[in-house]
Amino acid sequence: MAKSFAHGNYSHTQKKVKQSGGRTQRDLDRRRLSQNFLVDRHAVRLVAEASGTHELVLEPGAGEGALTHALADRSDKVVAYEIDPLLAAKLGARSRDHDRIEVVKGDFLAARVPREPFGVAGNIPYSITSKIVDWCLSAPTLTSATLLTQREYARKRTGDYGRWSMLTVLSWPSHSWRLLDTVGRDSFRPVPAVDSAIVRIDHRPGYLLPPDARDAWHDFVEHGFTGLGGSLHATLTTRYPARRVDAAFDTAGVEPGAVVAFVHPDEWLVLFEELV
Repeated sequence: MAKSFAHGNYSHTQKKVKQSGGRTQRDLDRRRLSQNFLVDRHAVRLVAEASGTHELVLEPGAGEGALTHALADRSDKVVAYEIDPLLAAKLGARSRDHDRIEVVKGDFLAARVPREPFGVAGNIPYSITSKIVDWCLSAPTLTSATLLTQREYARKRTGDYGRWSMLTVLSWPSHSWRLLDTVGRDSFRPVPAVDSAIVRIDHRPGYLLPPDARDAWHDFVEHGFTGLGGSLHATLTTRYPARRVDAAFDTAGVEPGAVVAFVHPDEWLVLFEELV
């Protein structure tokens, strides 16, 4: 089973550095907060360009502000969230005279969703990737989220392995997922043990299914991913007549023996429309 790096604290993926006198409290704080600062200007530009322009953009885990100012060059306002009080104070001092930047000392996950359209962009902590993505997916006024994540996570969620995760399929009617540039580990300090990549999540202007079908869609996908019978076809025949499932698979162009993870989200939509 492919390992997901989106859950739990994966600070152990950072390269181990020999300590002559033991770790300082600052070292421990960096490890606890999964802090890997983006120091490569080219990588900063890639993330900022991928994010595009916004009237309002929220930045989770702003850190030392390398990306904050690049985002401000393209947006009317950047609200930079930083939970580390020392870093928040430094960034606040650096941005004091920048009228497009507001620094918030606090947890992005506790932020209220803006009423107006907004984007999210950031080099996010590996350890809370799933929580930040969930926050973005549940925000009704979000237009896009451009996130620098572990490359493994980005590839898994965007179907780059030729497989699709349940989270991506569940969110597909409302959000599209794209894998953009890879950012090497040497672009960060401290240097992590893995490369990163930019993943772009766009909120679709219109939901691909009727609004009243959302609960049914979630139930359909979750049932399909249970793996009963070893294939999606076999799983669906536990709920729908075999002849209808056969016809739905034929319409979607999916082989009956296809493993659930290899079924494209668009094919899931056809199956849902044919069966539900």
